[in-house]
Amino acid sequence: MTAPRAPRLVFAGALAASVALSGCDTGWLGEKAAPPLPGKRISVLSREKQIEPEIAGPVSRVILPPPEPNEDWPQAGGYSNHAMQHMVADGDLQELWSANAGSGSSKRRRLLGQPVVANGTVFTVDASSQVCAFNAKTGKRLWQADTTPSDTSNVYTSGGVAYDEGRIFVATGFAQVVALDAASGQIVWRQTVSGPMRGAPTVRGGRVFAVTVDNQTHALAAEDGTVLWTHSGITEATGLLAGNSPAVDGNMVLVPYSSGELFALRVDTGVPIWQDSLVTIRRTEIIGALMDIRGRPAIDRGRVYAISNGDMLVCLDQKTGRRLWEKEIGGVESPWVAGDFLFLLTNNNEAVAVEAKTGRIVWVTQMQSWEDPKAKEGRILWSGPVLVSDRLILGSSDGKLVSLSPYTGDMLGWEKAPDGVSIAPVVANGTLYFLTDEADLVAYR
Repeated sequence: MTAPRAPRLVFAGALAASVALSGCDTGWLGEKAAPPLPGKRISVLSREKQIEPEIAGPVSRVILPPPEPNEDWPQAGGYSNHAMQHMVADGDLQELWSANAGSGSSKRRRLLGQPVVANGTVFTVDASSQVCAFNAKTGKRLWQADTTPSDTSNVYTSGGVAYDEGRIFVATGFAQVVALDAASGQIVWRQTVSGPMRGAPTVRGGRVFAVTVDNQTHALAAEDGTVLWTHSGITEATGLLAGNSPAVDGNMVLVPYSSGELFALRVDTGVPIWQDSLVTIRRTEIIGALMDIRGRPAIDRGRVYAISNGDMLVCLDQKTGRRLWEKEIGGVESPWVAGDFLFLLTNNNEAVAVEAKTGRIVWVTQMQSWEDPKAKEGRILWSGPVLVSDRLILGSSDGKLVSLSPYTGDMLGWEKAPDGVSIAPVVANGTLYFLTDEADLVAYR
């Protein structure tokens, strides 16, 4: 555990260079570039076009609901509908404590699962399928449990964890969903499903919903793991090394697949209510062929918001699936809904504010894309955003925690993280919890 330290806030004027994207073409590994081959050059890393604001005067336009306290963050995305609105975390963020949560990301495995917080305890799952429980106030480890089956010596990346009714539910890379007692870490049941999982399960009303890498949704009984129903999407041969979590609201479970398909299913039977495909044929970059919906869809006041890697951001009517608006914007991070506005990160490292009812773009802030902008070396990836006390919090793969104004997109300040942050933070009881790429769980308040 580390001692608290003072924040290092740097305001937008002093850090303007850190969010500007600049640079020129250089040869491979610094060598003189060979003459280009004939034909049109197409970027494989980012889109060439820039997103532009469509509304003048963002300060007078963005009106947010007041911040509200939340005691828990029991599932990936907060609650089962993934619409957390505006939360409280007052004051300048200072590190309270840090603790090691196991194995971090490596060339072989990735750390994918958000922490969850319930009843004063933080739960994590590391890149080796080990689940840990920590005291939320002090960081003291309470227990740890290995979910690896006894009949295998292989290690696979797990998807994530969820809490409900005194149990922790783990979606694993061993093609199993595992239920643990939240107080002791003892395994309650295991259920084998059709394939490995890369996203956390979603739990609601005594049912556990988990999506496998072969695009099948399994609904299990939370009590004993009995399979209640399954649903299949189009199987994809390739996909991003990450998964997604279904959103649940009322009698609807909203399931995203790596094929770009989005299904609304009945919670009780798995029968489809409607479906959509978040794919645009105009995406030309190689990575655009991966149409994954990796960002968690959100359900808020009768509307569904979802974004895909295949350059499609949509707002749908929850009951009918009718598209209310769409934008050719791609991303792999979950959109954040707050009142009448939507905040998101694009594949081009742009932080964007969107009018939730119309889809009009209010403001755009270009985040830093390279550790060395001139040489375009050291690609930076961003995670988030999370809205707390009139600040949008983002994390970066090069170890920065940045706050932006949700009203203008201006940078408010930043803090250095112990390591890269590829997983969006979670908020509970006025505290932000980050899980770094090295599996360090860090609490800020």
